[in-house]
Amino acid sequence: MGKKRITTTEGAKSTDDKSKSQMVSSKKRVDAGILHVQSTYNNTKVMLTDKSGNALMWGSSGAAGFRGAKKGTPFAAAKVGETLALKAANIGLKEVDVVVKGVGSGRESAIRGFVSKGIMITSIKDETPIPFNGPQPKKPRRV
Repeated sequence: MGKKRITTTEGAKSTDDKSKSQMVSSKKRVDAGILHVQSTYNNTKVMLTDKSGNALMWGSSGAAGFRGAKKGTPFAAAKVGETLALKAANIGLKEVDVVVKGVGSGRESAIRGFVSKGIMITSIKDETPIPFNGPQPKKPRRV
């Protein structure tokens, strides 16, 4: 029934407490960045970039383990902000500018969760897209 596998502990690599993603991201040091928060009715996405706009790390309510209608809640958005702030502290981030986009309920709580871990906010900017004319009305019905 298949091959027998023999494992030895002598040649195995030693595993540290840090995960691979934390080890890779800790090499790059960033002092200031931009926090992009996109909040819809169904989900909240948070992305951290450097000042020139290159993405460093991201998180969302769905990636944090929330499913269905719970993804759009302020609690889920706050958890995403907290986890991203912990990752950001590992690369030495001290201050961020915040850009908010969308109309969901997680806009403010994602920022509050991020700030709760001790990172300063320099400015908050709202870039929610607003239509100028909106959709065209339906044509009159011909009978």
